[in-house]
Amino acid sequence: MTALRTILALLFAATLLVACGDPDKTEIVEKARGVETSAALRDKLGDPDSIDKLGPIEKWTYKASDGTVVFMIAGDKVALGATGD
Repeated sequence: MTALRTILALLFAATLLVACGDPDKTEIVEKARGVETSAALRDKLGDPDSIDKLGPIEKWTYKASDGTVVFMIAGDKVALGATGD
């Protein structure tokens, strides 16, 4: 019985690890739907994985399990830039 409990505990832990991985691109885009400001985007998605500055514009990149999602921030306004592999 103890071995069965150990196996079940390991399977549960493995399931949690898989569930904690990066969301896919669709999930990120859906979470960000309707977001208009950088503060609201950060509230919905957390901190981006990288921020690149292009003059007055920032490029926020979020890693997804199936690529990346890039948002362009101009001033405080958000626009979906692109999704990539």
